[in-house]
Amino acid sequence: MKVVLASGNAGKIRELQHRLGSRFELFSQNDLGVIPPPEDGLSFVENAIIKARAASQQTGLPAIADDSGLSVDALNGAPGIYSARFSGDQATDEKNNELLLEKLANVGETERTARFQCALVFMRSASDPVPVICQGTWEGHILYEPQGTNGFGYDPLFFAFEQGCASAQLPPEVKNQVSHRGKAINLLIECLSSANQNAG
Repeated sequence: MKVVLASGNAGKIRELQHRLGSRFELFSQNDLGVIPPPEDGLSFVENAIIKARAASQQTGLPAIADDSGLSVDALNGAPGIYSARFSGDQATDEKNNELLLEKLANVGETERTARFQCALVFMRSASDPVPVICQGTWEGHILYEPQGTNGFGYDPLFFAFEQGCASAQLPPEVKNQVSHRGKAINLLIECLSSANQNAG
């Protein structure tokens, strides 16, 4: 089955292709000329649906979209759905990480708790009334300085409790299994496998 990945983020696309490439013939929305819609939802789930619906509408293909971000307790859940553009319209990973450290400059270690959140949506068509929605969470805290060179986004500053290191210190194949997105993808694979078995 041909499926469009409704994302322009190269890091996310790599993760999704690595995990789902054996199940679908995956195409990046960039390769298909999809014009990204305004992400004006108020939650990760809403934004993922908006992106998947737009990609499906413009290509006629089923679509998978992910909306994810970092939620920091000391910042009342920010940056949240604004994680990618935390530092403004010209945001980069480096600028976002610098701003995060700046905002947490006077916050002690025990108050730096945070989690990555992911909402992953699979829509069979733009008018799919029951999209498959899977969510994953990854608990940790924010470091005082970047560690590791893998990953992207806030990975160098996110210390994962279960793994005992920064996300950016994990090999990609490990991160792809244990991260918020990895957990959401695992759920999606379970849902799709279950649906196929029931259909059979």
